[in-house]
Amino acid sequence: MASDRTLLDKVWDAHTVRELPSGQTQLFIGLHLIHEVTSPQAFAMLRELKLPVRFPERSFATVDHIIPTDTQARPLADALAEQMLVALEHNTRDAGIAFFEPSDSRQGIVHVIGPELGLTQPGMTIACGDSHTSTHGALGAVAFGIGTSQVRDVLATQCLAMARPKLRRIDVTGKLAAGVYAKDVTLTIIRQLGVKGGVGFAYEYAGPVIDAMTIEERLTVCNMSIEGGARCGYVNPDEATIDYLRGREYSPTGDAWERAAAHWRAVASDADATYDDRVEIDGNALAPSVTWGINPGQSVGVDEKLPRLADAPRDAQAGLAEAFEYMGLRPGEPIAGTKVDVAFIGSCTNGRISDLREAARVAKSGKVAAGVRTLVVPGSQAVARQAQQEGLPEVFRTAGFDWREAGCSMCLAMNPDKLVGREVCASSSNRNFKGRQGSPTGRTLLMSPAMVAAAALKGEVADVREVL
Repeated sequence: MASDRTLLDKVWDAHTVRELPSGQTQLFIGLHLIHEVTSPQAFAMLRELKLPVRFPERSFATVDHIIPTDTQARPLADALAEQMLVALEHNTRDAGIAFFEPSDSRQGIVHVIGPELGLTQPGMTIACGDSHTSTHGALGAVAFGIGTSQVRDVLATQCLAMARPKLRRIDVTGKLAAGVYAKDVTLTIIRQLGVKGGVGFAYEYAGPVIDAMTIEERLTVCNMSIEGGARCGYVNPDEATIDYLRGREYSPTGDAWERAAAHWRAVASDADATYDDRVEIDGNALAPSVTWGINPGQSVGVDEKLPRLADAPRDAQAGLAEAFEYMGLRPGEPIAGTKVDVAFIGSCTNGRISDLREAARVAKSGKVAAGVRTLVVPGSQAVARQAQQEGLPEVFRTAGFDWREAGCSMCLAMNPDKLVGREVCASSSNRNFKGRQGSPTGRTLLMSPAMVAAAALKGEVADVREVL
């Protein structure tokens, strides 16, 4: 067998059932993750077709998007949310699919619980009806979001018709300075390559900065691959990956563990693998990043000024002007000092225990500024329990932050956590689209959890390096 293959080559070929006349691959899906928003219609289509779920043991469900974070008592106050939750309960029970319901201690955001339970493993193909499924690539999986009709296809056949993407390797060199985080790495990549730069590609993240990251940091980077237009993104499995998975609920045990670990090491890209494109990012030069516009590619370093229209390519000027008008910001002004009304720490991008630890390290240095509304939302019940053991909720509450229960929360506001009117939110989530956080006129500034905590204390965008 050739020794110049990438992880994408190895995983794709291992899961290929056949090549279709369309030129696509019939790809077997090793793990299918389900939540309450994109699955009801898929199950309904199966019933209409009188088809069973083909491999129920390969699907796992949780509730995250619509679950309230102030109280999860049933029935949920929102009648539609309760209806969606009931549908998921019935559908998973009838199909024999494991469901981590609100009363289950394993409940949480789908892209948080997959890795923490050991469901996500290197060499897998993973699909979920959620765009940020690329998160799972941090453990060396090929993982992608799918639409509702594809959720139906996986339930019915455990396969998808997929076109193999090209592969771009992104090497992040050097070393990150204090106060610069994985979120800043991924925002910089998207800023430099563009929100459409990854269309038709998978991203392989590598280099000294990625190698030095914890698995949780890699999860943050891979999470936002889709925001750069990539079909998926991954990091090659290494000893950190194996250490992370050891002893988790769904990880192999005994002799099976040693065999699995050997396979995981072998699935990594070969040293002489070839790529369709390669990009290098200087990690030494990175600063804390803040988005200022209406897509994740519109960002600047916290110590930079906003771009000037005249300096932008002519075909980009209309989009920049639209962003400035919507956000109420002016070209050439510094982003630092921009007033914030809300601070949100959480999401599948930055709702893990390491994210909360860094935010708490900032929070303990002061008090939330007058008039700033705050939410700290753990990504899973397991994260909440760990935070409780470490005393983090009390740190946040003492500083004036509002500690919540596990869920997606204000990332996408399909629950009671929403912006109001023209509020400006410092957010550790992944999207800053118009209306994303629940108000048609609300404004979102994406940044790391530590930067969000600093903004909450100052009442404005602040450089976390100065706070620390």
